[in-house]
Amino acid sequence: MYYPIEKVKLISEKQFKIICKEYPFFEKIYKITWEFKSILTNKNIDALDKWIERAKNLNIPEINSFINGVERDMKAVRNAIEYEYSNGLVEGCINKLKVIKRIMYGRCSFETLKTKILRLEKIRLFN
Repeated sequence: MYYPIEKVKLISEKQFKIICKEYPFFEKIYKITWEFKSILTNKNIDALDKWIERAKNLNIPEINSFINGVERDMKAVRNAIEYEYSNGLVEGCINKLKVIKRIMYGRCSFETLKTKILRLEKIRLFN
């Protein structure tokens, strides 16, 4: 559902049309998903509220759950659409640190953890 039908190798456009005809809700989900992706890629904040209303009108529990999450954190969603900045790099580093910390749990001191992280980063920079 994330890729355009033309780029999906396992299904032809004809098969997609047959699926949409057989399961009309699938076509609605596909369209609403692409509309949201378009809002994100085109940085169109104004269309977000209209999209939420259209998505709510579909009355699909999974979509409604997603909309509830978007509405709970509307400011962050609007900022993600409007600005180019992301905290993805920081989140990745934190995730990596937590994995190493879990592996070493109960075996070492903070100094050993710090040394291990710094050595791993040094190795990564050379590769």
